Amino acid sequence: VQLQASGGGLVQPGGSLRLSCAASGRTASIYAMNWFRQAPGKEREFVAAITWISGSTNYADSVKGRFTISKDNAKNTVYLQMSSLKPEDTAVYYCKAQYILGSKKYDDWGQGTQVTVSS
Repeated sequence: VQLQASGGGLVQPGGSLRLSCAASGRTASIYAMNWFRQAPGKEREFVAAITWISGSTNYADSVKGRFTISKDNAKNTVYLQMSSLKPEDTAVYYCKAQYILGSKKYDDWGQGTQVTVSS
């Protein structure tokens, strides 16, 4: 699965931004999509996830109530709506696709998009 993330940029604290991640390739095998982020000098951390069929969601405690993950199956695209952004949300945001081929599970990552929250 190939992933193309977009939508990052510079935003002021308290602002909003929407990230998109478009999937191509073996999209019929996807069972979940995720957003992770990595701040400078820190490890990559989980942000949010959504199951591809049912749309069940899961969030990191640090973003609950501020971020919303959603999907458009027809466009093979997952979104991350980010609101009430804080400087500590500054990071490179990555999307990850989880899919199954045969009996094996695979993860593929997108290239990342920079989000900077600063006044």
